[in-house]
Amino acid sequence: MANQETQYNVANRVATITLNRPDKLNAWTATMEQEVRAAMYAAEADSNVRVIVLTGAGRGFCAGADMSLLGNIAQQGLPGNGSNFLRNSGNGERANVRADFQKKYSYFPSLQKPVIAAVNGPAVGLGFIISLYCDIRFASDAARFGTAFAKRGLIAEYGLAWLLPRLIGPANALDMLFSARMVDANEALRMGLVNRVLPQDSFMEGVQAYAQELANNVSPRSLRVIKEQVYNAMFQTLGEAFETAEQEMVKSLQCEDFKEGVAHFVEKRAPVFTGR
Repeated sequence: MANQETQYNVANRVATITLNRPDKLNAWTATMEQEVRAAMYAAEADSNVRVIVLTGAGRGFCAGADMSLLGNIAQQGLPGNGSNFLRNSGNGERANVRADFQKKYSYFPSLQKPVIAAVNGPAVGLGFIISLYCDIRFASDAARFGTAFAKRGLIAEYGLAWLLPRLIGPANALDMLFSARMVDANEALRMGLVNRVLPQDSFMEGVQAYAQELANNVSPRSLRVIKEQVYNAMFQTLGEAFETAEQEMVKSLQCEDFKEGVAHFVEKRAPVFTGR
């Protein structure tokens, strides 16, 4: 894909999307937003891709919204009533996806493939939010996380007040939001903000090894259904989640990947899953 502010690469069934403004710590722009969304949808549609990795070029993941944009808004105000700036990017509704996962940045959970945030450095403000909408977060030991909003006279943006407490609990979420302090990788791991911390000098190798494990050794169909179950369960009762699981279990017992899952185990060989 020919892009201005991102890079897109597919290898070994893993699509890697790289935010590519290293001189600006990959500060987020409207162009980057459009390119990331296009890359995410391209990876979702590509049968050669089973896992998506989102990372940043250079020493940062994403320093948040580009300050030149915020500076202009501070001086001149939002254009019109501000609704166009805040609303979705205009990609249309997705069939069979709940409205909660069709907002400006909340569409990551609707993607039918796992999305791993490879946080290689600072993830601040909007960059922090983008990492949270990924399914799994791996941090290098040089990574740092911060909300920044209270120090800019802003609020918990883009659903952060709903998302962050579900990941790290209300007290930790309010601490990060109130103080806008920076949290290092080890503290992020302790509070459950990230899944793993890896050494910076071998960070992407570790991330790619995990991504390829998912891409090659588990059922793509299982990944797709489990992801949908988990995110929808956030809005369901236990009984509703139980009923959904019963329905999906019947379907899974009739699929090709179930037959292959049993066969490769019995035959003691590597799986050849098709996703069907």
